[in-house]
Formats: sequence, C-alpha cells, structure tokens
Amino acid sequence: MIRYRLICSQDHEFDAWFRDGAGYERQIKRQQVICPHCGDVDVTKAVMAPGIVSSAGADKFAEAKAHEVARRILAAVGKLRDNVEQECEYVGEQFAEEARAIHYGDTEERGIFGEATDDEAAGLEDEGIEFFRLPGRPQRRDN
Repeated sequence: MIRYRLICSQDHEFDAWFRDGAGYERQIKRQQVICPHCGDVDVTKAVMAPGIVSSAGADKFAEAKAHEVARRILAAVGKLRDNVEQECEYVGEQFAEEARAIHYGDTEERGIFGEATDDEAAGLEDEGIEFFRLPGRPQRRDN
C-alpha cells in the first residue's frame, strides 16, 4: 500500500491510499479519485513532506484527524456509490459474466455494477478486465 497527499482543482488537500503507483494512475485516469471536500475528480498529487511528531498531544490530534478523515472518506465513497447507482446498470450476481462479455465485445459497452465473489474478482484481474470494488454502505448502529 502507498499513501499519497492529493489536491483537487479547488485546492482541497487530502490523503488517499492505493495498492501501488499503478493503481493510483489507473484510478486517476478513470476519474475514480474524488475530493472528499467537494466531490471534484480533477485530482493530482500534492507536495509531500515527512511527518514529524513533536509533542505528547500529537496522538490525540492524530486520532481526531483520523476520525475527520474517515468521515470525509465515507462521504466521498457515498457520493461515488450514488453516482454509480444512478449512471450504471445493476447486473447483480452476474457481474463477472457481464464484465467479461463487455470486455471481449460480446455485448454493448456500458457501465455496470453488481456483486462478485473473491474468486470471480481474481479471475477478472487475471484476464486484465478493469473494475473496482466499491464498499457497501455502512450499517447504522443504535448503541
């Protein structure tokens, strides 16, 4: 995993994690990286400096910052999920089969979403079929 400091065209800075540099490039190219502050997809790498802890209160600050970042990430993922659900066709458990058909030109090219097992996802990756996993909506707890 690699972490990049990113900046959108509206000058909002945020951190994001990627599997590797190629994963970052692929997601940027497909406009899948979204600013958690404003939803902008015009995102690039920001200048990064090493982080240095300078006080005992840094842990509390880091924890509060982590909670805020998590909240913003969940909001951005929610926006992305809403966009996918509005713009793409739901194919349910036929996702892997339909993704292959689109990839190999057996059916019309279009945006789809649905479910796939880990084995099905691994098979798609092995075949070079591009897709990304979108986490489910968080479940609210009443406690």
